[in-house]
Amino acid sequence: MENNQYSYFKRDISWLSFNYRVLLEAKDERLPIYERIKFLSIYSSNLEEFYKIRVSGYHSSLLESIKREESVEEAMRTIVQINSEVTVQEKEYYAIFNNMILPELKRNGIVLYQTEKVEPFHRAYVEKYFNEEVFPYLQPMIIMKDDIHSFIQDGRIYQVINLLKKRKKKDADGLNYTYVIMKIPYTKIPRFIELPANGSNNYIMFIDDVIKANMQSVFPGYEIEGCFSIKISRDADFSLEDEDQKDIAEKILRKVRKRKIGAVTRFQYDKDMPDYFLRYLSEAYEIEEEELLPSGRYLNLADLASLPNPVGDSLKQKLPQPLRVPELETNTSILRVLRKQDVLLHFPYQSFDYLLRFLMQAAFDPKVIEIKVTQYRVAENSAVINSLISAAKNGKKVTVFVELKARFDEENNYLSSELMQQAGVKIIYSLPGLKVHAKLAYVRKRSNNPDDPLKGYAYLGTGNFNEKTARIYSDKGLLTSNKEIIKDIDEVFRVLEGKPHTYDFKHLLVTQFNMLPEIYRMIEQEISHVKEGGIGRIILKMNSLEDRGMINALYRASEAGVKIDLIIRGICCLIPNQPFSKNITVTRIVDAYLEHARVWYFFHGGEESIYLTSADWMERNLHRRIEVAFPVYSESLKRQIIDILNIQLADNQSAVWVDENLNNLFKRELTAPDEPHIRAQQAIYDYLKKSTGQ
Repeated sequence: MENNQYSYFKRDISWLSFNYRVLLEAKDERLPIYERIKFLSIYSSNLEEFYKIRVSGYHSSLLESIKREESVEEAMRTIVQINSEVTVQEKEYYAIFNNMILPELKRNGIVLYQTEKVEPFHRAYVEKYFNEEVFPYLQPMIIMKDDIHSFIQDGRIYQVINLLKKRKKKDADGLNYTYVIMKIPYTKIPRFIELPANGSNNYIMFIDDVIKANMQSVFPGYEIEGCFSIKISRDADFSLEDEDQKDIAEKILRKVRKRKIGAVTRFQYDKDMPDYFLRYLSEAYEIEEEELLPSGRYLNLADLASLPNPVGDSLKQKLPQPLRVPELETNTSILRVLRKQDVLLHFPYQSFDYLLRFLMQAAFDPKVIEIKVTQYRVAENSAVINSLISAAKNGKKVTVFVELKARFDEENNYLSSELMQQAGVKIIYSLPGLKVHAKLAYVRKRSNNPDDPLKGYAYLGTGNFNEKTARIYSDKGLLTSNKEIIKDIDEVFRVLEGKPHTYDFKHLLVTQFNMLPEIYRMIEQEISHVKEGGIGRIILKMNSLEDRGMINALYRASEAGVKIDLIIRGICCLIPNQPFSKNITVTRIVDAYLEHARVWYFFHGGEESIYLTSADWMERNLHRRIEVAFPVYSESLKRQIIDILNIQLADNQSAVWVDENLNNLFKRELTAPDEPHIRAQQAIYDYLKKSTGQ
């Protein structure tokens, strides 16, 4: 039951605060220039998905009156608040790009053109490139307000041009103009064109400007009055909650394909476009005022991720080589090591190859009879999938639970499951009304003891079975042969396979079963310790904190005197620095790696409980997904995790405090000059290197 004295940040306004923190990395002059450009790209990519998924929900509320627990008026207020904040952020985005990034590139001998006016020594090259590589793919179409007009595709950049017949009189309101729309064909050509170097400078040009520089040849007989970029974001969300599960794969794929024609959630346009031109477009394409967002000259700057680097590695972030795990290096068989001890893997500080070796060794071990794995997001051409296919071809019974509802990975998951089925892998698709987000692998050995049939090995992780994202996502994974944990994992797979649930989980915390009651119990236990005169201490690291039941429990714990440190990368609806949250701090870390691991620490009267999990404290994770949290029992591994949590809390270089106004307050600006500089990700690497004797 909610306490009316408590208050919360709005989920989506909190998310914008996180994305702004991503943008601030582009301002950090301590970073190499291409690392800063990477964060500009990530900011843009994040915002695009936000409008496709989250903002679309508010537009649905306006259309359907009530799809979420908000009134139409509240939905409209939230859209206005979101658009207002995004407009402010985008102004800063372009200020960073124009005033910081471009000059720094130039200092390093890279000139990124910001105009269609081409230097004399490039004119012939640009004209030739346009005529040979671009012109054949251009398809300009006249925009007729009251006639059938071209469909604007989701996420693509278009140039809109106002033309005037030569010798025709101009009209200030654009009444005599011909309006044309033309898609930039960058499926055929790159967004950035490298031009010949001149002296010590390398030159790069947006394809947008290559087209503008040669626009007159596209429209002979017309004067070009203006050319501006536009882009539409469309609703990409869909739900299968209430649908029959028969033929779910086809249903999901049909809905995925409809994303491209979803309702408009954002219409971005160059802010220099004249009002009469914007009015004409809005009327022609039926764009509502709340969908209009002014932006800069260049849209889709997520493409900056592919900005050419003619200078080389000196301008990029140098990431350290993954560390070795000594106990897995001194023995060629990972399975043999696991019979004696648990092994904790820290990605990307340590190599994901150990997990691939674990699966491949299981595929070839004659004592292994069965492998079961959950699949949420896998890499394209996945080495994990190849290992499972090898296991099936070697006569192992292989079962893979494939979550087709993993947003934006539906088609990849479907295609990988088709490959596995062809090799004899048993595929189980999505559960009705639930997403399966748990990261589990169970390798079952042949047992000669009928009283002990569940022998084998397991992997439990905080992140996906994806070797590509494991290079940049900071996650943890536990390899174990603990029989009690394996019993629980076997029961999780029974649930996923639709078999009767006959067993109470003893060690794992599983949503839909025992996770919520156990979290509440552990928080209440910390409160009890304080009331009895002892210490109450909680550290929670996760991507997002939204669930009000969980937040209320933390508020109650804070009021009781429990000290709570939150390390939340993204959404945080809990408000710090309030009377009911005075014992709670919120830290956010954004650095070279994406902080993705979820870790729960409870002081537990000095016994110190640690859980690792795939679950954020979001309503969807705790109520509409299958998630698993798993305990770490090894004292040495627990100490390792606690040390790493303390390093992250001590970060005063990449970390910020999130305050009661959702501001990102850099700890480095609040740190005394003589204090040691701690950048958590570098410090964790050094800690693991030292602790493993490397």
